[in-house]
Amino acid sequence: MQPEAANGQVVPGGTLPVVPGATVGIVANPMSGRDIRRLVAQASVFPNTEKTNMVLRLVAACGATGVDRILMSTDAMGVAGGVLRAHDRRRAGEGRSPDVEFVELTPILGTAEDTRSLVRSMRDRGATVIVLLGGDGTVRAASDASGDVALLPLSTGTNNAFPEMWEATVAGTAAGLLATGRVAADEATYRAKVLRVEAGPARETALVDVCVSTVTHVGSRALWQPATFRELYCAFAEPHAIGLSSIAGLMHPVTRTAPSGVAVRLAGPEAATSTVLAPIAPGVIAPVRIQEIRSLLAGQPQRVAVERGTVAVDGEREIEFGPATPVTVTLAHDGPRVLDVRAVLAAAAAGRLLVSAATRRAGPVEVHNGSSGPEPHREPIEDPSRRS
Repeated sequence: MQPEAANGQVVPGGTLPVVPGATVGIVANPMSGRDIRRLVAQASVFPNTEKTNMVLRLVAACGATGVDRILMSTDAMGVAGGVLRAHDRRRAGEGRSPDVEFVELTPILGTAEDTRSLVRSMRDRGATVIVLLGGDGTVRAASDASGDVALLPLSTGTNNAFPEMWEATVAGTAAGLLATGRVAADEATYRAKVLRVEAGPARETALVDVCVSTVTHVGSRALWQPATFRELYCAFAEPHAIGLSSIAGLMHPVTRTAPSGVAVRLAGPEAATSTVLAPIAPGVIAPVRIQEIRSLLAGQPQRVAVERGTVAVDGEREIEFGPATPVTVTLAHDGPRVLDVRAVLAAAAAGRLLVSAATRRAGPVEVHNGSSGPEPHREPIEDPSRRS
């Protein structure tokens, strides 16, 4: 029997066929958005209480679309604890609510390895979509363990180019539609491009950009001195982005699903052919001198010309190198599978997946004024112009 609201209308999504046992994973990184850019720029603060609220909205949306089970990350900073308390307090009749299971780590390391372990466990326990609350680093760590499971990154970090800003309710709806099988993976997901970095024995992968700097030590990791930048490689470059990829995006835009990327050679004033004013960090719009910009083709290693410095992946310095260490950057098409929220909801609209026909009860429809009793008797209002 179709579930009905009090007015006889079918509850949205109540009759849609779903895959039994649909499972969605949620990884909320409690450490996202904590780096030096809090000090050198006006980056926004994203408290863990809001991450908890985002998770609760995700859970509600997944439940409404038919998801049976949520696998939730655990942490030592209160995000999972807030979810547990709120979920236990939920009132009966507030809507369909999936079971929430907490994936525990022993021990919690407080590093990127936590994200990899959580994603690996959720994948092994049947999650078909994993929602990530974090920044570029969180997604990069998750992609090491996600395999063919779709990732849905939501931005809660400092300087995010890969995760997008989506309201959690909308994101949860998209995740639920994919997890329950009502939207096919081939029309709702795409395989992300990545940049593979090799520096001697060191190996790193970037989802967005690789920047070569003349700074010779990793230090605080975050990049925020454009005068030291020499080479920039981007898997994609959007003109509306924040971060280093905005440098390329404002001159040579490349979409996330385009086959190529973009390479930029930066220069001092004597060699620059142009200057771009780019938002390289929150609150930091800097002039960046450009010598050359060109397409970056997949599968063709690019040899770095800088003799000594550091390589940053997705905005954070990771590798130090010297003259004896050759460095190459290669664009590849074997990155993580990513859920495309726009594509999922466009498919939902085209297929009317969230639309159900209204049902009417037999007999006359009673109209009430908000009370449970009958409409009270009212005397007709006399027209004053008719008084004698």
